[in-house]
Amino acid sequence: MSTPRKLVIAIDGPAGSGKSTIAARLAKKLSYVNLESGAMYRALALKALESQIPLDDSDALRALALTSVVQLEPAADGNRVLLDGRDVSQRIREPDITLAASQVSVHPRVRQVLVARQRELGNHGGVVMEGRDIGTAVFPSAEVKIFLDAHPTVRAERRLLQSALQSPEEAQRVQAEIAARDERDRTRVASPLVPAADAAVLDTSHMSIDEVVDAIYAVVLQKLQHKQSDKS
Repeated sequence: MSTPRKLVIAIDGPAGSGKSTIAARLAKKLSYVNLESGAMYRALALKALESQIPLDDSDALRALALTSVVQLEPAADGNRVLLDGRDVSQRIREPDITLAASQVSVHPRVRQVLVARQRELGNHGGVVMEGRDIGTAVFPSAEVKIFLDAHPTVRAERRLLQSALQSPEEAQRVQAEIAARDERDRTRVASPLVPAADAAVLDTSHMSIDEVVDAIYAVVLQKLQHKQSDKS
Protein backbone atom coordinates (compact mmCIF):
# COMPACT_ATOMS: atom_id res chain seq x y z
CA MET A 1 0.00 0.00 0.00
CA SER A 2 1.44 3.38 -0.96
CA THR A 3 2.07 6.07 1.65
CA PRO A 4 -0.48 8.90 1.41
CA ARG A 5 0.85 12.27 0.33
CA LYS A 6 1.44 14.52 3.30
CA LEU A 7 -1.09 17.29 3.79
CA VAL A 8 -0.97 21.00 3.21
CA ILE A 9 -2.35 22.69 6.32
CA ALA A 10 -3.40 26.33 6.01
CA ILE A 11 -3.81 28.42 9.16
CA ASP A 12 -5.18 31.95 8.77
CA GLY A 13 -6.28 34.64 11.17
CA PRO A 14 -5.81 38.23 12.29
CA ALA A 15 -2.87 39.69 14.21
CA GLY A 16 -2.54 38.25 17.71
CA SER A 17 -4.71 35.20 17.08
CA GLY A 18 -1.79 32.87 17.82
CA LYS A 19 -1.08 31.69 14.27
CA SER A 20 2.71 31.65 14.47
CA THR A 21 2.92 29.81 17.79
CA ILE A 22 0.22 27.32 16.87
CA ALA A 23 1.67 26.62 13.42
CA ALA A 24 5.16 26.04 14.83
CA ARG A 25 3.91 23.60 17.48
CA LEU A 26 1.63 21.76 15.10
CA ALA A 27 4.39 21.40 12.52
CA LYS A 28 6.70 19.97 15.17
CA LYS A 29 4.01 17.55 16.37
CA LEU A 30 3.44 16.30 12.82
CA SER A 31 7.11 16.46 11.74
CA TYR A 32 6.02 18.88 9.02
CA VAL A 33 7.74 22.04 7.81
CA ASN A 34 6.46 25.34 9.22
CA LEU A 35 6.26 27.82 6.35
CA GLU A 36 5.79 31.22 7.95
CA SER A 37 4.46 33.46 5.20
CA GLY A 38 4.46 36.54 7.43
CA ALA A 39 8.22 36.26 7.85
CA MET A 40 8.63 36.68 4.11
CA TYR A 41 6.70 39.96 4.12
CA ARG A 42 8.57 41.12 7.20
CA ALA A 43 11.93 40.38 5.59
CA LEU A 44 10.91 42.28 2.47
CA ALA A 45 9.71 45.20 4.59
CA LEU A 46 13.06 45.28 6.39
CA LYS A 47 14.94 45.37 3.11
CA ALA A 48 12.65 48.14 1.82
CA LEU A 49 13.35 50.26 4.89
CA GLU A 50 17.08 49.63 4.66
CA SER A 51 17.00 50.49 0.95
CA GLN A 52 14.90 53.61 1.64
CA ILE A 53 12.17 52.43 -0.71
CA PRO A 54 8.80 54.06 0.02
CA LEU A 55 6.30 51.54 1.34
CA ASP A 56 3.66 52.85 -1.05
CA ASP A 57 5.80 52.33 -4.16
CA SER A 58 4.32 49.13 -5.56
CA ASP A 59 6.63 48.87 -8.57
CA ALA A 60 9.81 49.33 -6.55
CA LEU A 61 8.65 46.86 -3.90
CA ARG A 62 7.82 44.26 -6.54
CA ALA A 63 11.27 44.69 -8.09
CA LEU A 64 12.79 44.30 -4.64
CA ALA A 65 10.79 41.11 -4.03
CA LEU A 66 11.97 39.64 -7.34
CA THR A 67 15.64 40.19 -6.44
CA SER A 68 15.49 39.17 -2.77
CA VAL A 69 16.13 35.72 -1.37
CA VAL A 70 14.25 34.82 1.81
CA GLN A 71 14.98 31.44 3.40
CA LEU A 72 13.19 29.78 6.30
CA GLU A 73 15.25 27.27 8.27
CA PRO A 74 13.56 25.22 11.02
CA ALA A 75 15.07 25.79 14.48
CA ALA A 76 14.24 24.63 17.99
CA ASP A 77 12.47 27.88 18.87
CA GLY A 78 10.87 28.58 15.48
CA ASN A 79 12.11 29.48 12.03
CA ARG A 80 15.49 31.04 11.43
CA VAL A 81 14.90 33.69 8.76
CA LEU A 82 17.65 34.56 6.30
CA LEU A 83 17.44 37.59 4.04
CA ASP A 84 19.97 37.35 1.21
CA GLY A 85 21.96 35.03 3.48
CA ARG A 86 21.79 37.34 6.54
CA ASP A 87 20.08 36.18 9.72
CA VAL A 88 17.25 38.64 10.42
CA SER A 89 15.19 36.37 12.69
CA GLN A 90 15.11 38.80 15.61
CA ARG A 91 15.10 42.07 13.69
CA ILE A 92 11.93 41.30 11.72
CA ARG A 93 9.94 40.79 14.95
CA GLU A 94 10.46 44.37 16.10
CA PRO A 95 7.50 46.82 16.08
CA ASP A 96 8.69 49.01 13.21
CA ILE A 97 9.01 45.99 10.93
CA THR A 98 5.62 44.66 12.02
CA LEU A 99 4.05 47.95 10.97
CA ALA A 100 6.03 48.15 7.72
CA ALA A 101 5.15 44.55 6.78
CA SER A 102 1.43 45.32 7.04
CA GLN A 103 1.94 48.20 4.60
CA VAL A 104 4.03 46.16 2.18
CA SER A 105 1.56 43.27 2.14
CA VAL A 106 -1.34 45.33 0.74
CA HIS A 107 0.24 45.63 -2.72
CA PRO A 108 -1.22 43.05 -5.15
CA ARG A 109 1.95 42.93 -7.29
CA VAL A 110 4.12 42.21 -4.26
CA ARG A 111 1.75 39.51 -3.06
CA GLN A 112 1.82 37.94 -6.51
CA VAL A 113 5.59 37.44 -6.29
CA LEU A 114 5.62 36.09 -2.74
CA VAL A 115 2.57 33.88 -3.20
CA ALA A 116 4.29 32.18 -6.16
CA ARG A 117 7.29 31.44 -3.94
CA GLN A 118 5.09 30.17 -1.12
CA ARG A 119 3.35 27.77 -3.49
CA GLU A 120 6.70 26.43 -4.65
CA LEU A 121 7.73 25.78 -1.06
CA GLY A 122 4.54 23.94 -0.17
CA ASN A 123 3.92 22.17 -3.46
CA HIS A 124 4.82 18.70 -2.21
CA GLY A 125 2.80 18.77 1.00
CA GLY A 126 4.00 18.10 4.53
CA VAL A 127 3.74 21.77 5.43
CA VAL A 128 1.93 23.97 7.89
CA MET A 129 1.63 27.47 6.46
CA GLU A 130 0.16 30.37 8.39
CA GLY A 131 -0.81 33.81 7.28
CA ARG A 132 -3.87 35.80 6.33
CA ASP A 133 -4.82 34.39 2.94
CA ILE A 134 -3.29 30.91 2.86
CA GLY A 135 -6.56 28.99 2.63
CA THR A 136 -8.18 31.47 0.25
CA ALA A 137 -5.38 32.55 -2.09
CA VAL A 138 -2.09 30.72 -1.58
CA PHE A 139 -3.39 27.17 -1.16
CA PRO A 140 -7.14 27.19 -1.89
CA SER A 141 -6.97 23.41 -2.35
CA ALA A 142 -5.26 22.75 1.01
CA GLU A 143 -6.61 19.58 2.61
CA VAL A 144 -6.92 21.25 6.04
CA LYS A 145 -7.92 24.89 6.48
CA ILE A 146 -8.11 26.55 9.89
CA PHE A 147 -9.13 30.11 10.69
CA LEU A 148 -8.06 31.28 14.14
CA ASP A 149 -9.70 34.28 15.74
CA ALA A 150 -9.99 35.91 19.16
CA HIS A 151 -11.52 39.03 20.66
CA PRO A 152 -9.43 42.13 19.84
CA THR A 153 -8.80 42.81 23.54
CA VAL A 154 -7.44 39.29 24.02
CA ARG A 155 -5.22 39.63 20.97
CA ALA A 156 -3.84 42.92 22.27
CA GLU A 157 -3.13 41.33 25.66
CA ARG A 158 -1.21 38.54 23.97
CA ARG A 159 0.92 41.06 22.11
CA LEU A 160 1.62 42.91 25.35
CA LEU A 161 2.85 39.71 26.98
CA GLN A 162 5.49 39.55 24.27
CA SER A 163 6.62 43.08 25.12
CA ALA A 164 8.78 44.27 27.99
CA LEU A 165 6.57 47.37 28.26
CA GLN A 166 3.09 46.83 29.69
CA SER A 167 2.00 50.30 30.77
CA PRO A 168 -1.56 51.58 30.13
CA GLU A 169 -0.16 53.75 27.35
CA GLU A 170 1.48 50.75 25.75
CA ALA A 171 -1.78 48.80 26.02
CA GLN A 172 -3.66 51.56 24.22
CA ARG A 173 -1.02 51.75 21.51
CA VAL A 174 -1.10 47.99 20.88
CA GLN A 175 -4.90 47.93 20.80
CA ALA A 176 -4.90 50.77 18.28
CA GLU A 177 -2.32 48.98 16.13
CA ILE A 178 -4.36 45.75 16.18
CA ALA A 179 -7.51 47.66 15.16
CA ALA A 180 -5.66 49.40 12.32
CA ARG A 181 -4.11 46.13 11.14
CA ASP A 182 -7.51 44.42 11.19
CA GLU A 183 -8.97 47.22 9.08
CA ARG A 184 -6.15 47.02 6.51
CA ASP A 185 -6.25 43.23 6.32
CA ARG A 186 -10.02 42.89 6.05
CA THR A 187 -10.55 45.68 3.52
CA ARG A 188 -7.53 45.34 1.21
CA VAL A 189 -8.32 44.66 -2.44
CA ALA A 190 -5.83 41.80 -2.82
CA SER A 191 -6.79 38.70 -0.81
CA PRO A 192 -8.63 40.29 2.12
CA LEU A 193 -8.64 38.53 5.46
CA VAL A 194 -11.68 36.24 5.47
CA PRO A 195 -12.15 32.58 6.44
CA ALA A 196 -12.17 30.15 3.52
CA ALA A 197 -15.65 28.74 2.91
CA ASP A 198 -14.47 25.28 3.97
CA ALA A 199 -12.26 26.36 6.90
CA ALA A 200 -12.76 25.23 10.47
CA VAL A 201 -13.12 28.45 12.49
CA LEU A 202 -11.73 28.42 16.05
CA ASP A 203 -12.27 31.23 18.55
CA THR A 204 -9.15 30.98 20.71
CA SER A 205 -10.13 33.74 23.17
CA HIS A 206 -10.50 31.28 26.04
CA MET A 207 -8.30 28.44 24.77
CA SER A 208 -4.75 27.58 25.77
CA ILE A 209 -2.09 26.97 23.14
CA ASP A 210 -2.18 23.23 23.84
CA GLU A 211 -5.97 23.16 23.49
CA VAL A 212 -5.80 24.87 20.10
CA VAL A 213 -3.02 22.57 18.86
CA ASP A 214 -4.97 19.51 20.01
CA ALA A 215 -8.14 20.73 18.29
CA ILE A 216 -6.35 21.23 14.97
CA TYR A 217 -4.45 17.95 15.37
CA ALA A 218 -7.78 16.13 15.69
CA VAL A 219 -8.92 17.68 12.39
CA VAL A 220 -5.66 16.62 10.74
CA LEU A 221 -5.91 13.04 12.01
CA GLN A 222 -9.45 12.77 10.70
CA LYS A 223 -8.34 13.98 7.28
CA LEU A 224 -5.40 11.55 7.23
CA GLN A 225 -7.72 8.67 8.14
CA HIS A 226 -10.03 9.57 5.28
CA LYS A 227 -7.11 9.70 2.86
CA GLN A 228 -5.92 6.32 4.08
CA SER A 229 -9.41 4.84 3.62
CA ASP A 230 -9.53 6.21 0.09
CA LYS A 231 -6.24 4.46 -0.68
CA SER A 232 -7.43 1.11 0.70
